[in-house]
Amino acid sequence: MNKSFFRIYSAALLMITICSGCGKDFFAPEYTEGPISEDAIWTTDRRVREYLNNGYTYMLSRYNIDNGGALLASGSDEAVNSNLNSNVNYFNNGTWSSLRTFDEQYTNLYTGLWVVNTFLQKSPTAVVYPATDIAGLRGEAFFIRAMLHFELFKRYGAIVIADKPFTTQDDLNLPRNTVDEVIQFIVTDCDSAINQIVPAWTREWDAANYGRATKAAGMALKAKALLYYASPLHNTGNDLNRWQAAADAAKALIDQNKHGLLSKTEFPGLWDYTASATTYNKEVIFATSASNINTIESNNAPVGFTGGLGRTNPTQDLVDAFEMANGLPIGAPGSGYNPQSPYAGRDPRLNQFIIYNGATFKTGSLSRPVETFDGGLDNVQTNVNSTKSGYYMRKFLSSNATYNVTSITNVRRPWVLFRYADILLAYAEALNEAVGPTTDVHTAVNAVRNRVSMPSLPAGLTKEEMRERIKNERRVELCFEDQRFFDVRRWKEGETYFDAAVHGMKITKTGTALTYTPFVIETRVFGPKNYFYPFQQSEINKAKKLQQNPGYE
Repeated sequence: MNKSFFRIYSAALLMITICSGCGKDFFAPEYTEGPISEDAIWTTDRRVREYLNNGYTYMLSRYNIDNGGALLASGSDEAVNSNLNSNVNYFNNGTWSSLRTFDEQYTNLYTGLWVVNTFLQKSPTAVVYPATDIAGLRGEAFFIRAMLHFELFKRYGAIVIADKPFTTQDDLNLPRNTVDEVIQFIVTDCDSAINQIVPAWTREWDAANYGRATKAAGMALKAKALLYYASPLHNTGNDLNRWQAAADAAKALIDQNKHGLLSKTEFPGLWDYTASATTYNKEVIFATSASNINTIESNNAPVGFTGGLGRTNPTQDLVDAFEMANGLPIGAPGSGYNPQSPYAGRDPRLNQFIIYNGATFKTGSLSRPVETFDGGLDNVQTNVNSTKSGYYMRKFLSSNATYNVTSITNVRRPWVLFRYADILLAYAEALNEAVGPTTDVHTAVNAVRNRVSMPSLPAGLTKEEMRERIKNERRVELCFEDQRFFDVRRWKEGETYFDAAVHGMKITKTGTALTYTPFVIETRVFGPKNYFYPFQQSEINKAKKLQQNPGYE
């Protein structure tokens, strides 16, 4: 490591500001302006709290990872990006390397770790009123530190643990800690957060502090970290104790009985905090602060709607993963699937998450059926942004937002880092691997399915059959949420799903008749090295002990 690795800006010591993207109901509305001395930070209650607030700004919001509207989904088999020049394609075309990185969060995350480690170092003697609040504030810092380490771990595997605020006087040429050490460090910080933060869940904060870390957030992070640790990528010997530990951590959160699933009708508002009914709702365990934005709509709405760029185009492979409403996969005997009426009688989440030909989009006078058939309003050859797959993404999009040049309506939207459905499925996966498809496994998966009126899984599934059903449930329920990109990696199934062709649906219209023909959009590349991110070569050059991930030399 080197001086640039831990970017320690003098401005961080001289000026504290609260992120302007934080909504007026998120954190304290006051902030300090102008230069102050470092010592002065820790002698004023407000400044101490503001310093911790700064740590939250390093949480990753993932609606736009290339400044062109790309989602990480387009780096997996979930989607293609209509902008074929987007750098998200590095993940797909074999050009990803230490000299051509993408989703590069390395310096950002370690800078955030420097901030929270400084808080943890200084806060024991800081002025806070009442003084009893300091334990809870430190609990929040432990959560943030664990979260930033987890984001690094997901990408790089073994990393350097940042357990103090490194300075340029420290030896920064450090080797990576082992995976075991990293996970233990994350879990220990999660336990500290769980033990020291007072509110069990968001609604136990006062309204001005909605969105801060809670006991439940610490529990969710602990469960997810242990799930990754138990998965085949890091658990080559299939130690069942690791799976049981992940199941136990998820169950602790479930047993807290504070969070739950939104109803089928409420669910589309999970990511929209504009309406008070769904602001900091019970399904969201932890999220970034809510920003007033409409770029998710403008970047992803079908091109036939003024201002829509249609960036994220779901693949036919993802569409095929949605079962029939009777609970049978589309290829199963007796499913009732009709390839020439492919969207009829499907899992209701298909219409909630994906815009397909004939599906209605938007509300009021702007509402109309989307046309993705060749030559339709939303598939025009002269528009380079037209869908490349025959589909557009619906999840996250508000049907009420406007985003053309003359009319703009913002939507308050966070990026949700942990939600209850994810924890239920994590619990089911870990428990199934540890002990098999018990009643509790069925109950957890069925809760997610029954929420949208999908039938419960059939009785009598084997462990292997349940494993595949859980994986498919994650694929469907959590699509576009940055999950599958990492799920396929932790399952060590990249060569199966990512080193393959991805498909779309070509729709031709003759008179009033439509013909549906699947086609190959592109063939993608995935090799053993791609289970982990490469470290930027510039970092390796400056810190020889860091060592590159295998295959990127």
